[in-house]
Amino acid sequence: MRPPPVTPEAPAVVRSPLLTQRWLDLTFLHWALDPADVAPLLPHGLTPDTCDGLTYVGLVAFRMDKVGWLGLPGVPYFGSFPETNVRLYSVDAHGRRGVVFRSMDASRLVPVLLGRLGFRLPYVWSRMDVRADGDTVTYRSSRHLPRASRARSRIAVRVGRPIAEPTELEHFLTARWGMHNAFSHGTGYLANDHPRWPLHRAELITCEENLLAAAGLPAPDGPPVSVLYSPGVPVRLGRPTGPARHR
Repeated sequence: MRPPPVTPEAPAVVRSPLLTQRWLDLTFLHWALDPADVAPLLPHGLTPDTCDGLTYVGLVAFRMDKVGWLGLPGVPYFGSFPETNVRLYSVDAHGRRGVVFRSMDASRLVPVLLGRLGFRLPYVWSRMDVRADGDTVTYRSSRHLPRASRARSRIAVRVGRPIAEPTELEHFLTARWGMHNAFSHGTGYLANDHPRWPLHRAELITCEENLLAAAGLPAPDGPPVSVLYSPGVPVRLGRPTGPARHR
């Protein structure tokens, strides 16, 4: 099935969320890739989602805040932590666009274990911090194990003006209303909804990382083609549904 157009607002409301949380102080870095290089890295039944013939890998650094279960209030300590994700863009046989996480670094061990055991997500326990100094935001991450080849990142951006009307590509890279993942019942989909992203232009000051290579992706051969910042949004996530049929 052909995927519908990307929309800046969620196409459907998550009525009974499994999880609620806030994503804060996000920086989105993206590099273009050939879809043929990405296809082998996606779970069964998925193909790379493309914009003008290219797909993308995203390095997204942010603060997770007050994760709550089943409508309960968010947890202030275990539910609040820095996170940095390496993600790809996918579409399934139902035409549902989503993201596929290749790695998810987080600084709280309990959420890492819950994510790995409960959702089969590629969470990794890391030392991390997020610091703001005026209009500059810096994100640091260093994995605890394995020490011999520790994956790490250091990203710093200078936040610029708000974007009144994002481009088609900027919507494509940020307005993703679900996640594909290899759950126990097969490749499934977990929907989310949140307000429209408040996006800002951002200037990349520093990007020192080997997370992309550690996730099995080609090391970037140049600067990212897109650098965006958002102060954040409240988010609701649904339950995993519908294994993706083979295409």
